Amino acid sequence: MSTLHQRSAAQIVTPPRNVVAPPIEEPEGLPPALTGLFAVASGATVANVYYAQSLVGPIAQSLHVPASLAGTIVTVTQIGFGAGLFFVVCLGDLIENRKLILLTMGGIIAGLLGILASPSAPLFFVSSFILGVSSVGVQVLVPLTSHLVPAKMRGRVIGNVMGGLIAGIMLSRPLASLLTAHFGWRAVYVFSTVVMLAILGLLLRFLPRRQPDSNIGYGALLGSVLHFIATSRPLQRRAAYQGALFAVFNMFWTGAPLMLHDRFGFGQDGIALFALAGAGGVLIAPLVGRVADYGYARAATGAALLGAIASLAVTGWAVAAGAILIMTAATVVLDAAVQANHIAGQRIVYSLSAQARSRLNAGYMTLIFVGGAIGSTLGSLTYFNGGWWLTVAVGVCITVVASLLFATEYRRAAV
Repeated sequence: MSTLHQRSAAQIVTPPRNVVAPPIEEPEGLPPALTGLFAVASGATVANVYYAQSLVGPIAQSLHVPASLAGTIVTVTQIGFGAGLFFVVCLGDLIENRKLILLTMGGIIAGLLGILASPSAPLFFVSSFILGVSSVGVQVLVPLTSHLVPAKMRGRVIGNVMGGLIAGIMLSRPLASLLTAHFGWRAVYVFSTVVMLAILGLLLRFLPRRQPDSNIGYGALLGSVLHFIATSRPLQRRAAYQGALFAVFNMFWTGAPLMLHDRFGFGQDGIALFALAGAGGVLIAPLVGRVADYGYARAATGAALLGAIASLAVTGWAVAAGAILIMTAATVVLDAAVQANHIAGQRIVYSLSAQARSRLNAGYMTLIFVGGAIGSTLGSLTYFNGGWWLTVAVGVCITVVASLLFATEYRRAAV
């Protein structure tokens, strides 16, 4: 009897060779309502990094910031966001994701309240840095999404969530301009505080848990991010393409308000409406996610790079001709191109390692953020030193270089 029992146990532990082992069970996916919540949370969170771009003048005047230092009103938040991308996002591979996301949401609310209570510049800058660091919680939420859906639909779900994030970036500027014009700059942060409190309540109720399968130390975690940056060719390439496009994106949106005022006579409300129209590019996000799921991420990247070059050139002509409608249409195409490439890139980067998605995302987003920061600086420099055509020319050159790098993928494949 014992021999029979042992034989049966052995058969259970070691099945016959002709028996196929069951596949690893994949997650069932996210309900549409939860996907929608993730999208809204992503957009509302990342908007906090960009509100100040439309509020530099009013904030500087209110807090008595010298004109020579007014740019730091934007820079401090972005420095915080950049630091958070490297030092916080990778924790998604170490700390239970729900807890980490909720902690960052609490940090956002603390930063917003600090800004609202600021009687002078020092507290405002400290609070803005806290706000920037905490806003990277969205970059923990997006990899979490990829863990919660099966591979076959990962691109489309990420595309839907990224659509919300991109909408937050694009809508933050016109929203901040409109609220400030009618209620003052602090109204922007009152609005954001209310929204973030509501989102925190919903996430407390519905955000699922995910405990990473890792016991790596924090120092090793940061070292792992640097290792991926230094050794992963797919990560390097996708970050290079998107870093270039994000630089162009920030160049465009740094120079465009100045150009719209100088060339078309737009005031704050007009600039806000133009930015709102440009936000139409976010509609491409879910479509690109589906295209990437079907294996066409590389084709989406090629189309995005060519679309960015063409749309930039058209904006140069449209400004010279005074054709504001064509300028608006080209802006939608440019924004769509930047977002399409970002979603295709994330689909590829997240597929490199399921156990290290947060670290991969930290490296990917840190490199992209560096490109964006360079673009913001180039936007003002090129416009003030050569007008809109110089901004367009530099943007086209950056995108052409990225396109030439992208073309080497096909050369390598043909060898």
